[in-house]
Amino acid sequence: MSPAGGWTGRTAVALQSALRLSQERFAEHLGISARTVASWHKKPDLRPQSEMQQVLDTAHERASEAERARFAELIGEGPAVDTTDADGRLAADPHIGAALEWLDRHAHWTPGTARRAVAERVASVDVQDLHDRGTRRGWVSQRDVAEALATYYGSRLDDHGLYTARCGELAMNTSVLTCADWLDLDCELRPPHDRFRVPSAQPEADLDLDDHAAGRAVQRLAETLSMNTRLTDSPIYRLTSTDIREHQLGGTFGMSQFVHYALTVDLLEGELVDAVATGSTAMPLRDRYLPDLRSVLDVGDRLCAGGVLALTAIARPADPYRGEADYLLLVLERSGHVLNAARRLAVIPKGFHQPFTDIRRDAQVGMTLRREMEEELFGRPDIDNTLGDMLAADPLHPTKLTEPMSWLMAEAGRLRMECTGFGLNLVSGNYEFASLIVIDDEEFWARYGGVVEANWESATLRQYSTTDAELVTELLGDVAWSNEGLFAMTQGLRRLAEIGGERVKLPEIEWEISQ
Repeated sequence: MSPAGGWTGRTAVALQSALRLSQERFAEHLGISARTVASWHKKPDLRPQSEMQQVLDTAHERASEAERARFAELIGEGPAVDTTDADGRLAADPHIGAALEWLDRHAHWTPGTARRAVAERVASVDVQDLHDRGTRRGWVSQRDVAEALATYYGSRLDDHGLYTARCGELAMNTSVLTCADWLDLDCELRPPHDRFRVPSAQPEADLDLDDHAAGRAVQRLAETLSMNTRLTDSPIYRLTSTDIREHQLGGTFGMSQFVHYALTVDLLEGELVDAVATGSTAMPLRDRYLPDLRSVLDVGDRLCAGGVLALTAIARPADPYRGEADYLLLVLERSGHVLNAARRLAVIPKGFHQPFTDIRRDAQVGMTLRREMEEELFGRPDIDNTLGDMLAADPLHPTKLTEPMSWLMAEAGRLRMECTGFGLNLVSGNYEFASLIVIDDEEFWARYGGVVEANWESATLRQYSTTDAELVTELLGDVAWSNEGLFAMTQGLRRLAEIGGERVKLPEIEWEISQ
C-alpha cells in the first residue's frame, strides 16, 4: 500500500530506492523532470501536489511484490528484520569492513550506513534464488556474451576491433578489443622485454557513487556474505598507459584496491549476463562506467584492472597408451566461489596483476605469472592472499619456492614464458595479458606431474594433448569458455604451433579483427 497520509519527499525517495533507480532513471520512470526528484532529496518533508500524488500511487501499484516489500521496510511499515547474525558476520571480516568503509565514503553516506544497509539486505537474501540465478547465468554462453557486447558497442573504433579466431570452419568471436600491434607479440616475460613502470603508488582520484551504483554495491556485499564468496581487499594495479608491440610490453600502472574494483566495474559482468538471460537491454551500470569504445580505450581516465592468464604446455614422452610425444595442455572450469568468470572455462594459471611487497618490481607481468604458477599449479597456500595476510618480505625468494618451481628455475631454458597477445575485455573493461608457459624438458612431467593440482578457484581440471586435433577442436568450440580464456587459448596455440615442432599436430588457427 502507498504511505498512509500521502506522499512526501522522504517516501518518494524511499520508492526510488526500493525500485533501485538513479534519480535520472526514476524521473524517466515517472515521466517527470529530474529536477523534481532532486527536490525530494533536498526537502524530505515536501508534500507533492495531488497530480504528483497520483503519479507516485501508480508507480507504487505497478511495482513488483519484492519492490513494494522493500519500500514498506524503508518507510518503517514492513516486518522487522533480524540482522543479528548478519551484523556478527559483518564485524568478523576485516575485508568486508574495508569494503563498507569504502562504500560509505564514495556514496557520501554517514559512517555505518553501508553496514546497516548490507546487514538488512543479507537478512532478506534468498540463497536459493541466488543459486537459481547462477544456473540461469550458466546458460548464457560465451557467444551470447560476445554478441551482446558487439551489439552494445559496435565492433570497431579506429584500428581497434573485436578479436575473432578461426580454426577451419569454426569461428570464435570474443569480447576482447585489440589491434594488430597487440597480437602475436612473441615477448619474453623477463627484462628487458617486460618493462611496465609504476611512477607513483598514490591511489586514483575519488569516485562518486549515485544511488543505483551504491545500491548494487550493497547487493554485491550482501550476496558475497550469503554465498560465502571470498572477497579480499588488497592492492591491485590499474593500467594508465600502454606501449605494447612485438617483443615489448611497456607502459605505466597506477594503484587501486580490489574492493574498488569489486564494487564498481566488476558488477558489469553480472548485469550483462542477467540482461542477456532475461532479454533486457537495460544496463545502467555499463551506461555509467563503460558507455562506449572510446571510454574502454581511455584507460587513464577509468579503473582498468585486470590480469595475466596463460596456456600451460608441458612436454611428455611417447606413451604406449597415449601415443607419440606431445604437450599436455591444462584447462580448468572456474569455481562458483570466485567473484568473476564463475563456472567458465579458462586456461591455467589465471590471476589478477597485483604487487606482493615491491610495487615497482612486481609490476612485471612475469612476476604475477610466476606467482600464479606457484599458487594454482603447485599448491603453495602461503602465496594466496585470499587465505591470509602476506607477511614474507620476498614471497618468490629462491629459498621459498616449491620443489617443482625450484627445478624449473635451476637451469636456463627449462621454463619458457611469453606474452602472446594483449587486449581490453569489454565484459568489465579489464586488461588481459594472454600468455604461454612451455616446459620442454620431458623430465619435469616424470618428476612432478603428480603434484600439479589446481587450487580452490577451480571446479575441475582437464588435460588435452597437442596430438589430439579432434578433441582440441571440440574444446575450442565449447560455449562455456570465458572470453579472455578463449583469447589466451587460441593465441597460445598459434605460438605453440610455431615453436613446438612434431609435438603439435593441430589445425591451423588464424585471427582477424572485426571491421
